[in-house]
Amino acid sequence: MSDFFNTVRSYLLEYLPRQKCLSENTIKAHKNALNLFVSYLRTELNMKVDSITFSVLDKQLVIDFLDWLTDVRGCSKSSRNQRLSILRNFFEYAGQLDCTQIALEISIKKIPAVKHPKPMVDFLSENALKALLAQPNTNKLNGIRDRVFMSMMYDTAARCSELLDMKISDLRIKATHPVAYLRGKGGKVRAVPIMPKTAEHLKQYLQIFHPETALESNEHLFFTSIHGERHKMSPDAVALFMKKYGEKARKACAEVPERVHPHQLRHTRAVHLYRDGMPLVLVGEYLGHVKPETTKIYAYADTEMKRRALEKSDERRHDMINIIPMWHNDEDMILRLSGLF
Repeated sequence: MSDFFNTVRSYLLEYLPRQKCLSENTIKAHKNALNLFVSYLRTELNMKVDSITFSVLDKQLVIDFLDWLTDVRGCSKSSRNQRLSILRNFFEYAGQLDCTQIALEISIKKIPAVKHPKPMVDFLSENALKALLAQPNTNKLNGIRDRVFMSMMYDTAARCSELLDMKISDLRIKATHPVAYLRGKGGKVRAVPIMPKTAEHLKQYLQIFHPETALESNEHLFFTSIHGERHKMSPDAVALFMKKYGEKARKACAEVPERVHPHQLRHTRAVHLYRDGMPLVLVGEYLGHVKPETTKIYAYADTEMKRRALEKSDERRHDMINIIPMWHNDEDMILRLSGLF
């Protein structure tokens, strides 16, 4: 096996999971990026697997790969930058293992990320949210499951992957103040309160879908059944039913956007919390953000709060205009204020 693939193997199987202790999803993203890089070398440059070594790799080849991602595969600039970041990390690791690869590592670090405008935060209005949550047919099992899933995603502001990974034992719905434990990026666990109405929905859901399962069970809370066997629900399944409900909700409420997707509910909860007065620092903790700067996008996104602030400012300015100055029709006071008396 070549030095390149030996390094790939130790990077994915030892360094990332055991030394860096990264999450399964993060490791999967690194694996996919490296698979794509190797695929490019094989299909576009006609390289044989046994000929792919560090000696044939250079900065220009990596740049060509990144250009291929955007020009041929149609990847976005943010996806391009993500793949570049992963390659930088990989070649840095290669330089740590073998000092002869340090020059290659440094040259690839000099490849700049592409600048691109940050997308606007996509969230639902309160009317749109109500219309969306009203769409599942609760006379059917899938409808009950889908409504509880969307309610939980909004209530906890969870990432879709966090909710799909949730086990029954991660819930404390019989407590005085129910909470859910979410495992975020890097395996970090945070406790998020569950509102009473959502807790009631969860109790009904458990009675229907997990009637004989103990609350300490490590079974996945949400699942799909295939040939009578339970499997962890996939992100694609969630995206599919949310798209369907979004299309139905749009017919009932014009405020529903044309595209409805799972992450919108997380954004929606964050904006609503901020609008209701929760400080951005607490919103960031609620969302599991590591960097406070990440949460600032919700302050920029909430035009409703800006509108209210402008209205209050205009009201104060209008009141100030109508104030009669104390020296009105008092010539002696005007002269004293001018220093003439």
